[in-house]
Amino acid sequence: MAVGRDIIALSNPALLEKVDKLRDLNIGQHVPLPQLVVVGDQSSGKSSLLESLTGIPFPKDQSLCTRHATQITSRRNSDDRVDIRIIPGPHASEDYRKDVETFQTRMSSGLKFREQFVDILKKANERMGLRADISTGNGAVFSEDVLKIEVHGPDEDYLTIIDVPGIFRTTTQGTTKDDMVMVKDLVKRYIRDDRTIILAVLPSNVDIATQEILELAEDYDKNGERTLGVLTKPDLVLEPSAQAAVCDLVQGKKRPLTLGYFLVRNRGASSGSKEQPELDQIFQQHPWIDLPQDRVGIPALKEQLGSLLVEITRREFPKLLQDVSNQIKECKRELNSLGPPRQDEREQRSFLSRIAETFQDRARAALAADYNADPVFDQDELRLITHVVNITDVFSADFQQGAHSRHFENLDLSISSVASEMPADCDCEETPVGLMIDKLRALVEEAGVDNVAPGELAELGDIIVPLPPHRTPMPRDDFSAWINDVYLQSRGLDLGTFNANLVSTAFAEQSRKWGDMTKIYMSRIIITLHRFIAAAFRSICPEEQTRGQLWSAILESLVERYKVAMAQASLLIEVEQRKKPYTLNRQFTEALSKARGYRVTGLLRPKARKDIRQYGELQYMVNLDDIAKAAEGKSNVEQLQEEIHDILHAYYSLALDRFIDNVFQLAVDYYLLHGPSSPLKVFTQDWVINLESEKLERIVGETKSAKKRRSKLAKKIEDLSNALKILKT
Repeated sequence: MAVGRDIIALSNPALLEKVDKLRDLNIGQHVPLPQLVVVGDQSSGKSSLLESLTGIPFPKDQSLCTRHATQITSRRNSDDRVDIRIIPGPHASEDYRKDVETFQTRMSSGLKFREQFVDILKKANERMGLRADISTGNGAVFSEDVLKIEVHGPDEDYLTIIDVPGIFRTTTQGTTKDDMVMVKDLVKRYIRDDRTIILAVLPSNVDIATQEILELAEDYDKNGERTLGVLTKPDLVLEPSAQAAVCDLVQGKKRPLTLGYFLVRNRGASSGSKEQPELDQIFQQHPWIDLPQDRVGIPALKEQLGSLLVEITRREFPKLLQDVSNQIKECKRELNSLGPPRQDEREQRSFLSRIAETFQDRARAALAADYNADPVFDQDELRLITHVVNITDVFSADFQQGAHSRHFENLDLSISSVASEMPADCDCEETPVGLMIDKLRALVEEAGVDNVAPGELAELGDIIVPLPPHRTPMPRDDFSAWINDVYLQSRGLDLGTFNANLVSTAFAEQSRKWGDMTKIYMSRIIITLHRFIAAAFRSICPEEQTRGQLWSAILESLVERYKVAMAQASLLIEVEQRKKPYTLNRQFTEALSKARGYRVTGLLRPKARKDIRQYGELQYMVNLDDIAKAAEGKSNVEQLQEEIHDILHAYYSLALDRFIDNVFQLAVDYYLLHGPSSPLKVFTQDWVINLESEKLERIVGETKSAKKRRSKLAKKIEDLSNALKILKT
């Protein structure tokens, strides 16, 4: 039997040593490790069992009972030595960690170690800050630290067992309910992982139903597939019925476990100096003699534990390797989400400068419609220039169709091209251009530019105007009656002329919708730009707190630049509507001359006669005398009204095109998009360079929690990377 055990154990020493090295790194707090954990209620015989399995004389004194996890590792080699040290608990502070890690003791022989073990245990408890006497004194009663005992020798078996404090249900002198909870939580932490074999120690002389540890193990091992029951103190079971109950457990007839039960006898207070073979003589007596011999005694249990440890380690090794690799990737991903470290001013300024550079790159690409520059431009809000152009085209079309209060007369009824030359008067919704504008309008609506969120309204409420739910009303058709009223209310003593201020008054009325329509347009552009900046910030600065501080730092400057752009648009409106109409553009004279010609043509058309000349071309012939008489019959008022109409129409058409261009070029393109004072140029590397240190710290300085998280992630990555090296070597 011993030969078989040696073959199993010696075939995998390197594998077992790798797992022990991972345990030394405390990797078990990150990735479950294959392990054997001894658990049980207090006074269940755990200490005696550990002594039988390891040869280490665990004290039975209450003040030195298991008050922390103890990892006992035995390894077979030519050296005869024992190494003892403390592995800090998972929640240890850095200072505490450094202190307890200095506790390292090496004994030159296993015999010397066993003789001095009680003194070593006392010193380890003292270093962990535990009370010397459990019932009195200062310090904690239990610790999350792990005492690691590594035994080397030519006669040692390859075995690693972890002992944890025994569960207790009532407080005794020196212990509290918090201690009860801490111990139970410690036990849970060790038994919850699928790679843990649970050695549930159960005294044979106590009803198994009263042992909490079996119920606790069942919570984490529903099917009992990794729980091995170890029944102790068979010498205290004297009643035949109680003996039969123990036999039923070992034989799997009662509360079965996949790994089954073992019955062992350990050295107790009444055993004196008996050796294990002598203690195991009890199993040659009735009723224990009838039990399977591979289920009774310490040697059988040790063989089974060695086999289980090798089996679970070999089975779980590939998964363990994968888990460590995945944890490293996840930690690096989370660490990257925190951004580069920014502990001091240099790191902070460098960090923020890189963000500013990336933002400017995004802004340049968005203005150039270079959406292939980065996959991030798949976000609709980042397609800035496309939205601006669509909104501008819709604004231009709406302005052409409906910015005037009243429709002008169509003078050239004989020429089909007049409508296209006079877009302010045309209904072009069914034309290809009109259909395209309808599609653009649908895209603008789909972008949700008119649906202002409460947060946006809070930031931009003093700048933008309320966006109407419907399009601006179309112009009216009563131009002649209206211009007649304007003339009659403004005329003075004149001979065939009209007051020059009349054109100014008429133009102001005809263009009164310009202001509202322009401010709505500007509001849509500002909202679009504001959303772009916010979306760009989200894409380059995923850390919410830093992004919020940065946004707060630049918001005032953004708002001021939006105001300047809106003020520029208001100035353009003021210039067009309040100044006296005047232009040096020759197109005005040409349009006015053409209008006058159309009127004469209209008067002569009834008197003209048709004449078909060579090549079948139709001509109209007019008597020269008719030209002189063409305007006869019209009153002075009628002629003045026509003149006012034609002057106003020619000037309005010219001013409208000029105004649309000026609003886009001077207010939108210069002040909002490309000019030196564009909101897009608030957040730049120069801005970062000139940022005061205190403000820089407030924006990108890491919070205590972020610093702590970064430190923990860096340490975890370091530990896991070392673990990966161990696993791959």
